[in-house]
Amino acid sequence: MKALLDRARSFKRRVDFESGEYRKLAEGQYPEALFITCSDSRVIPALITGARPGEIFELRNAGNIVPPYGSPGASGEAATIEYALEVLGVQDIVVCGHSHCGAMGALKSGDDLSALPGVDAWLQLARPELAPVLTPGSGELSLSDVVQRNVVNQIAVLRTYPVVRQRLDAGRLRLHGWYYEVDTGQVYELEDDGRFRVHAG
Repeated sequence: MKALLDRARSFKRRVDFESGEYRKLAEGQYPEALFITCSDSRVIPALITGARPGEIFELRNAGNIVPPYGSPGASGEAATIEYALEVLGVQDIVVCGHSHCGAMGALKSGDDLSALPGVDAWLQLARPELAPVLTPGSGELSLSDVVQRNVVNQIAVLRTYPVVRQRLDAGRLRLHGWYYEVDTGQVYELEDDGRFRVHAG
């Protein structure tokens, strides 16, 4: 923690806040995309995408889960999606899953999460859509298969949000599915045939 604190204290000295770039940030934000990904500390959206401050609007939680539209109670996820589209006008949403995901690993293994009731309740949101690939007899799927299926499912949930659907119908929004490999840095993109592939950059 001390190293983090020291770097925070020296941040102003390490960055040129007199530059026009940072002065412009104070006037408002105009991100290009909403980036929905896992809370995992190994997944750093700005590092993966090379984004500068102000370029991506982040939504992070365990398992990059999008709660079903109209779920009871307040939802930080729903509020963030709504704000990104209605106020910031982002035109792209990325749902990014990743290798070595503890949340999806717990679902795949059927772990007993009774000691973690908050985690268990949260993962229940993803469990029904993943049931076909998690049930016995469905074949031995790898963790990457489960993570990628979850990305596809969360994009489907996004489409049920009226604010998302309206913009998709108007051609003002694009949805993207990504799978990030922690150990290689490789990014796979979801294609129209439902498969994730690497594109040379």
